[in-house]
Amino acid sequence: MSTIDVGARSGAPALSRRPDSTHAGSRSASSPPTESDRTKSRWVDGWNVYVIAHGGAGSPADEPDDRAAVLDEAVDCGADTKTPLSAVRATVRVLEVDPGFNAGIGGAVQSDGVPRTDAGVMCGDGRAGAAAAMPGVAHAVDVAGAVATETPHVLLAGERAVAFADSVGVETGVDLWSDASRERWAEADPPDSGGAGDAPTDTDVQLAWVRERFGTDGDGTGGGGGNGTGSGGGVDGDGPDAVDRVAPPRDHDTVGAVATDGERVAAATSTGGRWYALAGRVGDVPQVGAGFFASPAGGASATGAGEDIAREGVARRAVELLDQGAEASTAAHIAIEEFDEATESDAGVVVMDSEGQTGEAYNSPAMQTAEY
Repeated sequence: MSTIDVGARSGAPALSRRPDSTHAGSRSASSPPTESDRTKSRWVDGWNVYVIAHGGAGSPADEPDDRAAVLDEAVDCGADTKTPLSAVRATVRVLEVDPGFNAGIGGAVQSDGVPRTDAGVMCGDGRAGAAAAMPGVAHAVDVAGAVATETPHVLLAGERAVAFADSVGVETGVDLWSDASRERWAEADPPDSGGAGDAPTDTDVQLAWVRERFGTDGDGTGGGGGNGTGSGGGVDGDGPDAVDRVAPPRDHDTVGAVATDGERVAAATSTGGRWYALAGRVGDVPQVGAGFFASPAGGASATGAGEDIAREGVARRAVELLDQGAEASTAAHIAIEEFDEATESDAGVVVMDSEGQTGEAYNSPAMQTAEY
């Protein structure tokens, strides 16, 4: 990746955004906390915890005001905690149980008719944990947090991740379907499906179905998405199966948060994945440096087209820029500018440095955020 003169870019204009930008926060994403912010913020055991959260980069929400209210509630919960790690977990937990977001309940459904969840967390001291491909687990962020704090590992996946969740007291066997996700799945007409939750078990059949739908509006149409190298989740390569894709509304949302108490930093991201993905698919969210990253300088949570975010390492890149001395707003914009140049996919990122300065950028039509 090319070296960027951070000093020369720190005053660069904001990334040109598409219409329908929405922001639920109370202060500018490029400004440090003001004295009034400090006055209203909650002090917990002597620590002033600042939080920024996002509800995913994608098409404008059907109910933006409702989602904004939930985001505000989420960061309020995060600000009531004692540590940055507790703050990001508490923030994300609120979003995981609201079906208006693609995480936990109401999230995306994979080709076998099963919703699965992924999440990752990281602290500025290097502790990291992630969990992936978990059916029946709404609070994936708590499983990821337990991996970071209770095991010597970084990532657990599948049935054993669910068993681990149960062993550390995270609820399992949760019905992750919402009314909206059941309706959308039924309309997707999976082969041999008898309705929501039913799908063929033959992988070849599922893969053929996925190739027609992944990264589209679900009927195999769509257009103007990726091109194989920056595929936006479409079929890689330039052979007969390579098709231009466009992500449908709420196709690849995630939720995430970054927090600091002025010294310590933590970042977290959680998702239900992408609609119409092959069963077992895992995207950027639980991959360290892709969907989430933190260092002593600050943290980042990314959202968008997972395959390309994983290839480009968006969250790590944003934090790398903080490490080099960039302001949070500059780090966010450069990370997305570079992603935009390298791919034809949508992404967004929120960034917070260890002093509580925040930044956000996205090249998708919208990304809702909130701050406390």
